[in-house]
Amino acid sequence: MDGLRVVPTRRHGREWLYVCLPDGANVAWYDREAARVDLLRDDRRDEVLRALGPFVTGPVTVGPPPVPTSAELARLTLHPDDDLAPNRPGEALLVALEREPAPAHRLRRDPRRRELAAEQATGAALDRLDGAGLHTLHSLPLPGGDRVHHLLIGPGGLFALHVLAARGQRVRIADPLVTLGRRAPRPVLRRVRADADRASHALTAQVRPVLVLVGPAHVSHTAPPPRSVRVLTDRELPDLGRAGGVLKPADVEALHAMARDRATWKRL
Repeated sequence: MDGLRVVPTRRHGREWLYVCLPDGANVAWYDREAARVDLLRDDRRDEVLRALGPFVTGPVTVGPPPVPTSAELARLTLHPDDDLAPNRPGEALLVALEREPAPAHRLRRDPRRRELAAEQATGAALDRLDGAGLHTLHSLPLPGGDRVHHLLIGPGGLFALHVLAARGQRVRIADPLVTLGRRAPRPVLRRVRADADRASHALTAQVRPVLVLVGPAHVSHTAPPPRSVRVLTDRELPDLGRAGGVLKPADVEALHAMARDRATWKRL
């Protein structure tokens, strides 16, 4: 096998095969999902392809590694403490619950737990859209203690999602008020619009506001419908991934690189 070794590994949930010299130095790698072989040594092309022969199941693209885009370079230079991409859905609530847990003798469940479950359900649904050329960021901090629950970036544009836990409750919407069950109405839509406006300012791009209702028993609207705010249930979230024609792939990557940088939101 010309002295080359094939070493399987997994990166970001995908299977890669590295082709190595006897001393362990890499000369190429094969990304099965992308059907691409990246060569570091073109003079070893034939040897690499012979070594990978038993593992290649169809046509592949062979060539040098692609030149990183400006967005990829920005991501590589971003300090880990400033990278918001690893944030979990409901990150801020998780931290708050760890720092200030509810008293052990509390009779009712901590309402933050209900909010956390709603954000986690929404985040999981959005993360499943990543394969469609979209990116999702969670729990983006805003100055003053506010935050964008979720930011979705894709071909259909940018969406700032605010989540309400409404499991089994009737929801009534009369812009800007939202009423959950028998609770007093609150001007939630005003907050949803404000968060989207602040995100638009930070990213210098239009960000559309979305209110996500998780698990409602029934949703009713008074006329006219909410101005500029899209209202969805958690079951309707995949609809956001089907939109297109607004951003090119390069724009999606550039905006994602900007949005994941903590410094972007500190400028507000």
